[in-house]
Parts: sequence; structure tokens; C-alpha cells
Amino acid sequence: MSRLLRSFPGLSAYAVFYLVFLYTPVLLLPLFSFNEGTIVAFPIKGFTLKWYAELAGQEALLRSLLNSVIVGGVSAVLATSLGLFAARAYVRYRFTGREMSEALVMLPLVVPGIIVASSFLVLFLSVGLKPSLTAVILGHTFLTVPFAVAIMKSAFDEFDPSLEEAAYDLGETVIGTFRRVTLPIVAPGIVASLLVTFTVSFDEFILAFFLAGDQPTLPVYIWSQIRFPAKLPNTLALGSCLLAFSVLLLITAEYFRRRSAKRT
Repeated sequence: MSRLLRSFPGLSAYAVFYLVFLYTPVLLLPLFSFNEGTIVAFPIKGFTLKWYAELAGQEALLRSLLNSVIVGGVSAVLATSLGLFAARAYVRYRFTGREMSEALVMLPLVVPGIIVASSFLVLFLSVGLKPSLTAVILGHTFLTVPFAVAIMKSAFDEFDPSLEEAAYDLGETVIGTFRRVTLPIVAPGIVASLLVTFTVSFDEFILAFFLAGDQPTLPVYIWSQIRFPAKLPNTLALGSCLLAFSVLLLITAEYFRRRSAKRT
């Protein structure tokens, strides 16, 4: 990469411009969250932490935060569990329809979210499942399985099958081998999958907007607050906290992904 940048000096300038263009609006979010004024504009009137202090006293916000944590946690566990076995099958075995089934698993990444959300709403209503956190969990599990499969495939790609064969030769059962040999080696990938899928579910808006009903998740709550200018500073403070939390989760997930690659 460094050799490529030296060969084409313009690429370095383009990369810097691209990063500045992409992340400048994101960096303005925490900047204005410390603004004493209620208008999001320069110049900043003063430095204050009162918008952050007011977050703890908002019951609706805390309830929506709890809803997002529940939905994200359950969705992450379900998606990672499904992704673990699917990735193992795709990496280890060759079977009829493998490529087609893998493409279908990855389909949610390319289908517009509004189409997926409206389809789930129609499906759930037709089977008698009203909009609720359960509906959101099912929708988010469908949405996050592709991320889990992609991460777990990278964990299984470098896994040496001879380790499992050695366990079988020593008299270990299939379940025992999976528990004692396979899981410890791919554990960093599992942790990375849990963190990434939780982050995707926690930040998702469209499915939650269609399926949450009267139990809004945090992104839906934030959207409802943006419409009122007086509540915008609190929303900026909340968004800054979510931004820091998401970055921390992604950094942790990348750490475990690299650790998994080194171990395998």
C-alpha cells in the first residue's frame, strides 16, 4: 500500500480529502453537544455539560435505551449462533446448493431496508404477531446474520481440521471436540461477531421504526426528538455517547478478529 501511494502521490491527497469529508460531520456532533446554546451553529456560545447531565433524568430515553440493549443482545446471540454453524458448513463442506444458500444468507446486505421492513411488517401481521420488541428481534436477527457469517467464515478459514481429527483419534466425541477444540480456537471470532452484530442492531432504525410499535428503540426515540428544536441539544449529547460507544465496540471487535487470525 505504501509503495502504491509513493507511485501515485495524488492518492494520498485523495485519501486525506476523503477521510476529512467523511468524518467532519461526525466530529461536529460531539462538538455541538458541549455548546451552551440551543442553536446548532457557529460561533459556539460556551462550554457546558448540562445536556449530558439532563440525559439521566429522561425516563423515556432510558426505557428506549433498555429496549435497544435487549434487542441488540438477543439479536447478537441468535445471529452469532446461526452464523457459527453456517460458516462452519460453508468452509468445511461441499454440498449441492452451497453457493446459492450462501448468496441467500448475504442477501439482506443488498436489499433496501425499507423493502425488508415493510415485508416483515406484512408477514408478522399476517401470522398474528403485532409490532413489538419480539418482532424487532426477529427482524434484526435476519439483518445481522450476514455479518456473523462473514466474521465466522474468516475464523474458520484458517482453522486446521487436523486438530479435530486428532481429537477424534483420541476418543473424543463430536460434541466434545466441538466444545473442547473448535470453540476455544474460534472464540475470538465469536466475540467479534457478537460485538459487530450488537452494534448493527443497536444502531438500526428502519426495521425498528416499522416493527417496534409502542416500544421504541433508541434510534427511533432519537428520531422522534430531532423534530423538536428545544430537545436537539439533548439529542446531540445522546448521539455523542452512542458514537463513542459504537467506536469502542468496533475497536474491540477488530481486536478480537485480529487475535483470532493470529491464533489460527
